[in-house]
Amino acid sequence: MFKLKHSLAGVLLAGGLLSQAALGGGYAVYTSDSAFADVLEGLKMAIQERGMYINNVMNMGEMLERTGKDLGMDTALYDEAESIEFCSAVLSREMITENPAHVVNCPFIIAVYTLPEETGTTYVAHREIPADQVESSPAMAKVADMLEGISEAAVSW
Repeated sequence: MFKLKHSLAGVLLAGGLLSQAALGGGYAVYTSDSAFADVLEGLKMAIQERGMYINNVMNMGEMLERTGKDLGMDTALYDEAESIEFCSAVLSREMITENPAHVVNCPFIIAVYTLPEETGTTYVAHREIPADQVESSPAMAKVADMLEGISEAAVSW
């Protein structure tokens, strides 16, 4: 299990060890050799253990497969893909109190997915909080830590 950072991802891609699909670009991506269902369950548990509420579980894989067929695009993008939408009333109020524009970070979303060509690997991904926000905003630093902690717990499940 590991988190792919932008610089590490570039090195791994250059060395042929990492697929383009795993690269960040504003996203933190973690990998696990655990089954999709186990990582998804680990994600749900990590969120709930921190006292946060899961608002929605979105089956992105099914939606993309259905709409792809409707559009004549039959290429499978994922074997499985679900996004978990959740909220922390405390963190949300803290970050929005600091800057009303931080509302765009609500709700928090972490995705779990597997790729057709990469059996045995489950990915966890979330939007990465920009470094300048982490450095200048105590609330956004807490959000970044929370997202990282939950994602690492999910891939460790």
